[in-house]
Amino acid sequence: MEADRDERLRREAAEYYRGHRVPQRMEEALNTLFPLRPADLYGDLANYFSKFSKAPVVCKLAGRKVLDGVGQPTLEVEIYCTVKNREKRICSAIISSHYQIPENALSETTEADEKERNDSVTTAVEWVNESLNTMIRDWKPTDQCEIDKMLGEYFSKKEEEKKEIEEEEEDDDTVSVTSCAPSAVAQSGQKKEAKTGKKSSIQTTIPPAEPSESVLCGSLAIGGTSLAVAKAGASINGIPLYLHTALLKRSQDSPKEMTLPLPMVTLLSCEKFSPSKLKLVKEVMLIPPVQLSLKQGIERALDIQKEMMRLLEPAGKAPSPHLADSKKGRARNKEKQAPPPALKRVSHLGCLITGCDNLEQPLLLMQTACNNIGLELGKDLYLAINCAAHELMDYVKGKYEILTGTFRSPDEMVDTYMELVNKFPSIIALVDPLRKEDRQQWNNLCRALGSKCYLIAEDAATNTSKLKTDQNINIPMCSGVVLKYVNQTKVSDLVELTARLDGQRRVTILGSPDGESSDDSLVDLAVGLGARFVKLGGLSRGERVTKYNRLLAIEEELAKNRTLRYDANFEFTDFDEESQPEKQQPEVLPPPQQDSVPSQLSVPALQGHKVPPQLLESSTLT
Repeated sequence: MEADRDERLRREAAEYYRGHRVPQRMEEALNTLFPLRPADLYGDLANYFSKFSKAPVVCKLAGRKVLDGVGQPTLEVEIYCTVKNREKRICSAIISSHYQIPENALSETTEADEKERNDSVTTAVEWVNESLNTMIRDWKPTDQCEIDKMLGEYFSKKEEEKKEIEEEEEDDDTVSVTSCAPSAVAQSGQKKEAKTGKKSSIQTTIPPAEPSESVLCGSLAIGGTSLAVAKAGASINGIPLYLHTALLKRSQDSPKEMTLPLPMVTLLSCEKFSPSKLKLVKEVMLIPPVQLSLKQGIERALDIQKEMMRLLEPAGKAPSPHLADSKKGRARNKEKQAPPPALKRVSHLGCLITGCDNLEQPLLLMQTACNNIGLELGKDLYLAINCAAHELMDYVKGKYEILTGTFRSPDEMVDTYMELVNKFPSIIALVDPLRKEDRQQWNNLCRALGSKCYLIAEDAATNTSKLKTDQNINIPMCSGVVLKYVNQTKVSDLVELTARLDGQRRVTILGSPDGESSDDSLVDLAVGLGARFVKLGGLSRGERVTKYNRLLAIEEELAKNRTLRYDANFEFTDFDEESQPEKQQPEVLPPPQQDSVPSQLSVPALQGHKVPPQLLESSTLT
């Protein structure tokens, strides 16, 4: 009996292994490896048979609350897969928060924001550990599009649930929700107090601010999970995330060459509160010329940063460049020999902070720093200015407050930017020079400056998911858009949206939010999506520098593999000729005259890309 049972088991085993072609593959492996006589025979056998194993599938998601670069809570998503019948942690992703870091905010506002942020992260952790964990289990991490589709459907369901709850609450107790658009309240509430007929007439010409877009509590779970899946898919395939992203965008068609995005390096942030007067300039950024490698460009930016620290060290207030060596400047050095506290000198954006009294002061300061180390703006480096004009509108006057007590109408802002760029031709990009509601002025600005300057929309563009679903892409005329990976944004959203922006000849810029984390995936996404620029902040603070280090590592890798392609010079679009595309001749910024400087790795060609007015975000001349 026992002998019969053993014989039956042997037959079953032989049939089982033959059914899985084990004898045949074992023979193939032995025949293949014997001539090689590998030092680690069993290691090579394991590698040989691993290609016949089942594809890894997701077995668990784990969400947890972590801290971002400014000590605020955000979400981390870990992804585990079943690999060769064993549970294995593949990777994790930390998604940045959309919350802005306000300057001199009221304590009540800060407490409310902190509570909202904590509630959102807590809800996101619950979503990941419960619903999403069950929903994505047994899916391959390489099935990005299918998983993102499920994530989108789940998010839509949660939005519907929220609407139903709000409708029930409204039925029980009618509550005004106009607080979501404070600017509109300010308009209607204060317009009556303004007795001057002139002010009233101006107000009627200013489009009211669009209501701020609500953010669903817990939406971080969607973006965090999608990014974790993308990183896991890249890891399973044994390729870097940037190449995995490029394959998603190109429908698995592997690119033969890749370009790199040019960094917009933030060097200076201007305080918008007393005693300084300048409000218009939020960030002054450097863009290296395309003829430099990224490594060379970042080294130049570091040299300028060191020189600016030397110029600014005597006081927290930026000295006028032409007075830097004056007796007054030396006396001030003696009075304040100790540098200001570190937190007053470096912002959360990773750049130097100073206060300025006029629009030209930060630009002259930058110019002085460059001259002191033998560099020339407009040749060796270029400038971009983040105006953040949406923060400056006074809805009572219907004007932007560019300096303390100095106001400009939207039409006057266009004239100011024209004068500024003409006076400082080294400025080749302005970000958010106007509110998104001032569409006519965006049009005027693009036609006036589009042939010499990128006009970029950051706040003037809506969130990424909304842009993807809005077939008209509800943004003003501009050269390009800053996209941020926050909240319910999914990797496939970025893939689809950047393809549409490319088709509309708009420039893509991937940007870091205020509350950045140490996760460097944004850089891989920018490279894989073919972004023209990447806006990462300054060269201080670990969560910022880690992204620059990742960008440099990708440059080295592509150069080593000989897959790095160098783009030509900056190209701008003449919006006046846009109606005649067959005659359109994009203007090209002449390259800096330099010897023995390697061509700069730049982002995908900007040929004919429209220049978004938001990039024209630089400050106004006074």
